[in-house]
Amino acid sequence: MLAGAATLASLVLPGAVGNAATGDPQPSLNSLVAQAKQLSEQINTLSEQYDGLRVQLNEAKAETKIAQATYLMDAKRLGAGQAAVGQLAAESYMTGGFGTPLQVLTSSNGQTLMSRAAIMQQLQLENGDKVNALSTAEAAARRAHETAVQQTKRVTALAAKMAGKTKAIQAKVNTLNSKAFSQAMAIFNRTGQYPNVNIPTANTVGAEALRYALTRRGDPYVWGAAGPSSFDCSGLVLWSYAQVGISLPHYTGDQWNQGEHISRSQLQPGDLVFFYQDLGHVGMYIGGGLMVDAPDFGEDVMVQAIDWSVYAGAVRIVA
Repeated sequence: MLAGAATLASLVLPGAVGNAATGDPQPSLNSLVAQAKQLSEQINTLSEQYDGLRVQLNEAKAETKIAQATYLMDAKRLGAGQAAVGQLAAESYMTGGFGTPLQVLTSSNGQTLMSRAAIMQQLQLENGDKVNALSTAEAAARRAHETAVQQTKRVTALAAKMAGKTKAIQAKVNTLNSKAFSQAMAIFNRTGQYPNVNIPTANTVGAEALRYALTRRGDPYVWGAAGPSSFDCSGLVLWSYAQVGISLPHYTGDQWNQGEHISRSQLQPGDLVFFYQDLGHVGMYIGGGLMVDAPDFGEDVMVQAIDWSVYAGAVRIVA
């Protein structure tokens, strides 16, 4: 550490970190490591927020597609209804002596509107089911169109929010990739790793998923990634459980609601362990106070000790 600090002192630090020219003291290596950890945790939190927005975006796109299909179907039904009512109007004209049906049904002058109202009233009396079907189809088509428009706006707004998260994440990544933080990150990456663990042999769904997760040790953390060779924290959980046939959403907030909530004393291998008040991080419990996770930017998938001070709870996924 002393040698590292001496080497770091020779680096030219950016103004945001330190400035020898103004006489400000340069931060210690321990301070830079702490800052690196904080930035990495912020990236992880932003990444989970990004994943949550992506889930919402996919849902909004699916709902938009359904709304558009519903609108087209309702519009087709409306067209058929209009044709049927037009035919009824023509028949009424032939039998009841009304004016030319096309003129009556399309004119806007007062007298003709009265005639049109009379026709529709007569049609309602004689063919209520068909006229009602037309009104229902017209209302359904209007609602479907309004829904499609709203969903399109929602997709646009979510995409803009995702772009904002991406920009914020990239700015923090650029900071950690800077020369001043390179040595601090190298030290940060070597902390908290416990490579030699007993792999659980239980036949539960959780234990099976855990065994898959442990095969990914050493793969890099990449925000928004869900395998097969890079992961963020919820992406590792998603991928591991997918290998045993269970589909989970790519977002800690949704994974929290996917299974059975259990107490700390009930923890078993493969249970999902969550951290921070906003559930911004998730790992997979191994046993003995250890978990496997994709920790933060700059750190590979690893086994590490659980920080119980920020522990938020656990969930057991069942088949």
